[in-house]
Amino acid sequence: MAEMTYAAAIRYAMESEMVRDPHVFLIREDIGVYGGAFGVTADMIDRFGRERIRDTPIAEEAIVGARIGAALVGMRPIVAMQFSNFIMNAMDQIVNKAAKIYFMFGGFRQH
Repeated sequence: MAEMTYAAAIRYAMESEMVRDPHVFLIREDIGVYGGAFGVTADMIDRFGRERIRDTPIAEEAIVGARIGAALVGMRPIVAMQFSNFIMNAMDQIVNKAAKIYFMFGGFRQH
């Protein structure tokens, strides 16, 4: 097994899935041209394009809500927060929207 940093492992996993499935995309603040706070997405915008590497304003609730909606229509959003404490801003979307939708409609289906 190869040894790598957490950042390298995260990048490897994201790139692998994006190559494998054209429905996989990233949407988060500072991931495009800037390459993310820790450089994990550096140059991915050049490889996958602006349609699949989407920069957003700092608005975790909106970002997570967009991911939930995208998943409902068959897209495969990668959910990643820049810092773990930012997830609290999106808890309403995670707990009250994603969880309820899952149970209300019998779970997400693979397309």
